[in-house]
Amino acid sequence: MEKKDLYPTIFKRKSIRKFNLTPLDEKALEEISEQLLDLTPLHEDIKIEFKILSPDAVKRRMMKKAPHYIAVFSEVKEGYLSNAGFMLQQMDLLLSAKGYGSCWQGIPSLKKEALESSDLKFIILMPFGKPQEPELLHRTNISEFKRKSLPEITDIEGADDMLEAARLAPSATNGQPWFFTGDKNLIHAYYREPGRVKGLLTGKYPPMDVGISLYHLKLAGEHFGKKTEICFDKNAPKLKKEYFYVASVKLSE
Repeated sequence: MEKKDLYPTIFKRKSIRKFNLTPLDEKALEEISEQLLDLTPLHEDIKIEFKILSPDAVKRRMMKKAPHYIAVFSEVKEGYLSNAGFMLQQMDLLLSAKGYGSCWQGIPSLKKEALESSDLKFIILMPFGKPQEPELLHRTNISEFKRKSLPEITDIEGADDMLEAARLAPSATNGQPWFFTGDKNLIHAYYREPGRVKGLLTGKYPPMDVGISLYHLKLAGEHFGKKTEICFDKNAPKLKKEYFYVASVKLSE
């Protein structure tokens, strides 16, 4: 499935936490492995690895078991978390479009052998597999999303179709830390740093969340026939001190 076909999946995907524990067949896993090698980065200069692991490699910490896990490992440098979010969300949508369940999970960690399988830093896990309840794989109505309204996340006018895709992106604890400003031709994306208490739970995730939403923006631009380019604008507006700039999306005919 081409990535450009994933736009409709934005409006029906949901996090799946209950899985059929039967492993996927070898052909399906090979296809997923190939797709992991073909993900588009937000930052091309950041080293990143994706590994498919068995549940035996994961410390689940009370989370429900899944038949497979995608583990993300990354070089630590500026933008690495937003890069991980941007790339793994491609896989989240691909899995959902193919009829598999998946979910972002920051609580589980890896056992020693799995951690030592990469020279890069372990970032996050995504369990995946066939859903235990296939009829509940997708949302049937956009009203099922619990999200902030557009005026709460943007001051841009005339780009609602684009920003609606970003609004529906998943985020840690559904915190939706993103804010978008600019105009319909150049959208600047920021995250809001959480307060001290919430930061203990979600401290590393806001830039990752914005990476996820940026991928949704990119898909929306392509869906509406725009030439879509993600850039890093040194002249992006300065917002309040708790807002941190991540990237911008240029849109042209």
